[in-house]
Amino acid sequence: MMACRTIFQTKDEPQIVTSSTVSVDPASLPRIRAGGRSFLALVLTPEAPLDIWLVALDHQISRSAGFFAGKPIILDLTLVPLDTPGLAGLLPSLEERNIRVIGIEGADRDEEVFAGWNWPEGLSGGRSTAEEDIPLDSVEELTPTPGALIVEEPVRSGQHIVWAEGDVIILGSVASGAEVSAGGSIHVYGALRGRAIAGIVGRPEARIFARVMQPELLAIDGFYAIAEEMSEDLIGKPSQAVLVDEVLTLKPLT
Repeated sequence: MMACRTIFQTKDEPQIVTSSTVSVDPASLPRIRAGGRSFLALVLTPEAPLDIWLVALDHQISRSAGFFAGKPIILDLTLVPLDTPGLAGLLPSLEERNIRVIGIEGADRDEEVFAGWNWPEGLSGGRSTAEEDIPLDSVEELTPTPGALIVEEPVRSGQHIVWAEGDVIILGSVASGAEVSAGGSIHVYGALRGRAIAGIVGRPEARIFARVMQPELLAIDGFYAIAEEMSEDLIGKPSQAVLVDEVLTLKPLT
């Protein structure tokens, strides 16, 4: 199970430098500025049996290589009792898979089973969302207001757009290596050649529309498909992606 959180971080942390040999008029000192940024963090919620859950995770990673790379992960242990076999090795197993856990929920770090864990300090100020990313330099920073986000320029390779408040409408194309994430549906009026991730706040009814469907990866409400798994008859044509019985399916755009 996977969800998301909106994480708030401050930036430009001030560094205090003192010197007994320097005298400065306080009125001439620059202002210290501290702003904020919000990111979506994926929430992984393991379930017993953990060995089977890890197999499923490996299968997901093999289908979308690099999807977790560089993205913050919150580990939610709500569904895992303390006596679950393999629990002590869960966090090390995730670290071996290059999954970066920045916070842990639903468990007490003082429990004996977690004695060997490198327990992250976590973050404060996260705003929870429904079940379903991301501190990357290329993340497009947006002011969150309800409704659809309209992007008038093409989305370039390496660019990431995250909009959890509703639909994302791209008037141009989405290049290979770019990624668009939306709380609702994604509409691409040009070619979709990168990654499109819709329904990240738990909306399985979300859809992905493209005038030219040539994606690297599509996802809706946590269910994924890569290009090799999609119908060749619709690749490069006007298409839409929908969830049908928890299977991401391409259909003609009519």
